[in-house]
Amino acid sequence: MAPLRKTSLSMQLADELGKAIISGHYNSAHALPTEAKLCEQYNISRTAVREAVKMLAAKGIISSRPRQGIRIEDADNWNLYDPQVLTWMLDSNPSLSILKEFLEMRLAVEPQAAALAAQRADSESIAKIEHAWKNMAASVDCDSNFHRYDIDFHLELLNASGNRFLRQLRDFTSTALNVSVRYTTPIKGDTHMVVEAHKNLFLAVANGEVDKARALSVSMIEEAIALIEQVNR
Repeated sequence: MAPLRKTSLSMQLADELGKAIISGHYNSAHALPTEAKLCEQYNISRTAVREAVKMLAAKGIISSRPRQGIRIEDADNWNLYDPQVLTWMLDSNPSLSILKEFLEMRLAVEPQAAALAAQRADSESIAKIEHAWKNMAASVDCDSNFHRYDIDFHLELLNASGNRFLRQLRDFTSTALNVSVRYTTPIKGDTHMVVEAHKNLFLAVANGEVDKARALSVSMIEEAIALIEQVNR
């Protein structure tokens, strides 16, 4: 590996090691190099290495204790809500099972967010959801930004819920949707149907139809899960 540049050395090293751990390059059988070896390998100071280790420890990926060295933590301990951890996972050839788990997470969250948005959203929030949907409709045949507008739609739904805890899931949702939407939409094949489904959900929210908004959100996500399961057979 090439030596790291002089800027943000700790952050760069944390990024390199995080990717390597999550991709399986380092694991319980192939432990991380020692601090001294990392200093030599990346041509950086011990202080920079220790800062990188602290960053990864804060994400639950590794632990570092006196006289025990650096230990890679079990995947169950990783902070999957950390956007950087999730990005590393999704960049390392994500399995269909990981995408399905994310969709199951959405199923537990987004229908309620849609129902709350139908109940609470003000005119400004509704206008933002409509704007995202109209961007989807305008870009359905020719714009590479279609997926970004799809993501914007779901993020605006979270915002419109009026629930601070749901809003805090924005970064997590945006990161994971960036992969899952790009995967499930081509499987479905008809982007016009995707736009129509989002239009119906927007109208339910705008019209204050709480139960309908919840049901449409459930249907949208369950369809994506079914597509993943179909490919995984």
